[in-house]
Amino acid sequence: MSVRLDHGKTELDEVHEINVTPFIDVMLVLLIIFMVAAPLATVDIAVNLPSSTAAPQPRPDKPLILTLRPDLTLALGDNVVARDALAGALDEAANGDRDTRVFLRADKVVSYGDLMAVMNLLRAAGFLKVVLVGLDSQR
Repeated sequence: MSVRLDHGKTELDEVHEINVTPFIDVMLVLLIIFMVAAPLATVDIAVNLPSSTAAPQPRPDKPLILTLRPDLTLALGDNVVARDALAGALDEAANGDRDTRVFLRADKVVSYGDLMAVMNLLRAAGFLKVVLVGLDSQR
């Protein structure tokens, strides 16, 4: 069985279509490069966070304020609370309402890790609405 490839023409016909195969190949290579490079582009940089200039929000009549002191002790209102008794004290102060906002104050010298540990205690106790309290800065 034989096939004749010559149709009797010596000239090649012009093709009026764009060959998109090389374009697709290039795009796939670029996609792979960006997929590999994107996670590597994140950088951990130490920053000194500024104070907030956000407009203050109205406070409730009787706020539930949790204070983290420089010696890492916790105080709920004016009463010192042990970390293991925090959940019970919060339930008692909020009358069992876990949708109550907890205003969390921390001293400036407290490390970020210690602040996150207290926030994890609040989350474990079921209090998910946490408001961080800071000083108002001059605009």
